[in-house]
Amino acid sequence: MATPFDPAFFDQLIPRAREYFSQNVISWAMAVQIVVIGCAILLAHYTTRSMDAWFERLQSRCASMPELCAELPLLKTFKRVINSFLAFVFVGFAHGVAGHFHWPREGLYTAGIILMALTLARLFTQEMKNRFWARILAGAIWLWAILYIFHIIEPWLTLLSHIDFKLGQVRVSLLQISRALPVLLLLYWLAKNLAIIWRFWLAVGSGLSAAMQILLSRLGTLFLYTASVVLVLTYLGLDLTVFALFSGALGLGLGFGLQKVFANLVSGFILLADKSIKPGDVIQMGDQYGWINFLGSRYVSVITRDATEHLIPNENLITGEVVNWSYSQNLIRLKLPVGVAYGSDLEQVRDLALETAADTKRVLKEPQPGFRLMGFGDNAINVELRVWINDPQHGIHAVTSELFWGIWRRFRDHGIEMPYPQRDVHLRSIPDTLLPPRPEKG
Repeated sequence: MATPFDPAFFDQLIPRAREYFSQNVISWAMAVQIVVIGCAILLAHYTTRSMDAWFERLQSRCASMPELCAELPLLKTFKRVINSFLAFVFVGFAHGVAGHFHWPREGLYTAGIILMALTLARLFTQEMKNRFWARILAGAIWLWAILYIFHIIEPWLTLLSHIDFKLGQVRVSLLQISRALPVLLLLYWLAKNLAIIWRFWLAVGSGLSAAMQILLSRLGTLFLYTASVVLVLTYLGLDLTVFALFSGALGLGLGFGLQKVFANLVSGFILLADKSIKPGDVIQMGDQYGWINFLGSRYVSVITRDATEHLIPNENLITGEVVNWSYSQNLIRLKLPVGVAYGSDLEQVRDLALETAADTKRVLKEPQPGFRLMGFGDNAINVELRVWINDPQHGIHAVTSELFWGIWRRFRDHGIEMPYPQRDVHLRSIPDTLLPPRPEKG
């Protein structure tokens, strides 16, 4: 028998290759299979085009939430994958029919492997931000396809099964790891996209409050990722009780080192559960005033009126004093103190103040604005205008400034004086008896 280094081996290689191509590739059976593959690809193409209307309806339904629809896999990855996947399904059906009637199907087998590799490469690599790892993953997928096409997958798997190591009481081989990695990748992709779909359903069709939507979304995401890891470890045959002691020691160490981090995580879930703070609320902590833009696992993003974004730890919202202007409702009463000079017509002052409130856009008609006489000061009569607004997210100082401007203009036009603090100093003569004696001259 000729060895690979024998010149006779190379002399026999070309005739054997020519004979293989003439019998298996350049044949009527292969021509029929190529026609079937072409028909399957065309059928998949027209089927994908008929699904465009469904995609458009889905896009129009979530048009009000573009930030969420941008992540929806049905609108991005699925549209790129469905064509090659349907072609694989049709080719696989033809492969099964050919096998049932014992017809040649080597071409269908090769086309099916290529279409499946193309589907997996599009599914897992096109959305990866790190293109280096994307190329490595794509190379691994196509290597797997080549091994199957040339029927050398069995020797490769045998080699991997003989390379193993011991993890605790369990022996793990490279074959198990090579099979577990695709399972982990698939489960991660499913968990990620199911979490997005779950969040999309909560936002569109659940009818729950924003805080409850965030809480259920995080619990669902945590459950999906945890289930993925558990399934992979079970697939590897690892006993999960082995990690009990390790997780206990690790938890004890992390409990001291990450005490603040865990406190903020727990505080975030408490905020979501009791609904005291939710996205869109207008809060005030000390001098910080703004509306909640994002409620994260560790911090809350608060945007002030000057577009400054403050990241406040969740623990501070639990332990500190927080003024929530929109906790149960957005209705807020504003008080505007004003001082007028003695001798002013208080009825006219009241009418002008209420007229200013009526002409201000953001001031509500119901409840009605009020006017109160607060007292008699040293320099002025103290009065107070009280109005109601229901949109604190647009700012409070803006409406108070507009009201003060209106009061100032009307008082100026009607001659009503707004006095400033003043003091009268009276100089009196001192009796001579109280003065010290004058020195005598000379």
